[in-house]
Formats: sequence, C-alpha cells, structure tokens
Amino acid sequence: MLDIPRKLTAEFIGTALLLFVVVGSGIATDQLGAEGAGQLLAHALTVGLGLGALIALLGPVSGAHFNPAVTLGFWLTGGIRPRTGLAYVATQIGGGVVGVALANVTFGERPLAVSRTIRDGPGIVGSEFVVTFVLVLLILGLVRVKAIPAVAPAVGAWVAAGIFGTASTGFANPAVTLARIGTDTYTGIDPGSAPAFVAVQLLAGVAAAVCATLLFPVRKLSSSASLE
Repeated sequence: MLDIPRKLTAEFIGTALLLFVVVGSGIATDQLGAEGAGQLLAHALTVGLGLGALIALLGPVSGAHFNPAVTLGFWLTGGIRPRTGLAYVATQIGGGVVGVALANVTFGERPLAVSRTIRDGPGIVGSEFVVTFVLVLLILGLVRVKAIPAVAPAVGAWVAAGIFGTASTGFANPAVTLARIGTDTYTGIDPGSAPAFVAVQLLAGVAAAVCATLLFPVRKLSSSASLE
C-alpha cells in the first residue's frame, strides 16, 4: 500500500505530460504554418517520441499506463487490483486535464476552452477501436512475454503510426479524449463526439485483454502494474 501514492503520482505526471505534448505539438504546428500531411506527420512523430520517453521514465514506477483502456486491460488479465485500477483511471483523467490546461496557457490560449472540432462517423469511430485494440494488445503481449524493454519504443512507434495512419488521428485513450474536449485547437474534440470515442476505446481494451490471454497464455503477470 505504501507504493500506491508513488504510482498514482507517476500516473498523474505521465498523463499530464502526455497531454502537454499532444496539445502543445498541435498548437505549435498551427503557429508554424504547417498544413496537411506535414502538420499531421510532425504531430505524430512528436507524440510518439514523447510517449516513448515517458514510458521509459515512469514505467518502473507505475507501469506507465497513462490510459484507462490500458488499465482496464491489466485489470481483466489480473495485472492490477480493481481499487487500484479505479484510482489509476481517476488520476489519469485529472492529469490529462491539467496537461491540456498547461499546454493551452504556454501557447497563449485560455487554460480550458470547449472544443468545436467534430469527429464522428463510422470510419472515424471504427478506427478508434482498431488503434486502441492494437495499443492495448501490444502492451499486454509484451508484458506477458517479459519483453519489457521493448514496450517504450514499440508503443511510441504504434501511437505515431496510429495518429498519422487512421481516420480519427489515433486518440486511443479515454483520458486523452476527455481531456482534449478542453482545447479549442488543432487537437481538440467536440463534447458530442467524445462519448463514442470513449465507448469504443474501452470496448477495444476488453477485446485486447481477451486476445492477449489467448495469444500469450501465462498463469499470472510478472508484476501488478509495473513495467519492471
């Protein structure tokens, strides 16, 4: 129990910094005048590299979930206790909102402003299922086969690919989705679009957990939420 505050602190900091990079890179590319594919590619590479670095840094502390869908996947496969998982999710959402506000302020925007960017339609929502499913399966699979050093680069690479290569630009994270309601910039999402994103992301986490137990059968994960 003494480790829980340390783990939650790591989850808060990691999720906040992830959103800081997500939103900040989007605003930066706008201010620099980047457009189209160039803007999306710069954003994707920045987020992928930033997330990989955060996982490498904080993985040994909390497991570096930074994502309720990932936490759900670990809970369903026995890698984290329900009460700890709920604390993780609350911390991730709080950290995400703080990260968005910090990014907005540093670029001269209001701390929080409701996004007007509508992201809907079967293709966009369906791509969120795919990108989230692969993300959670990737993490669970690598942990279950004890390939822990590969997690940071692999997740960073997949997130970058998901941002550039999907119709939704690869949110793949309920905490990220909810937090990005609070930025009326390039990376924002309208409140009306968010529920469908969150629903399919969580569904993808469940599907990935089932698939991971079939593809990578083990009696028990090597740790209870840490990438050690």
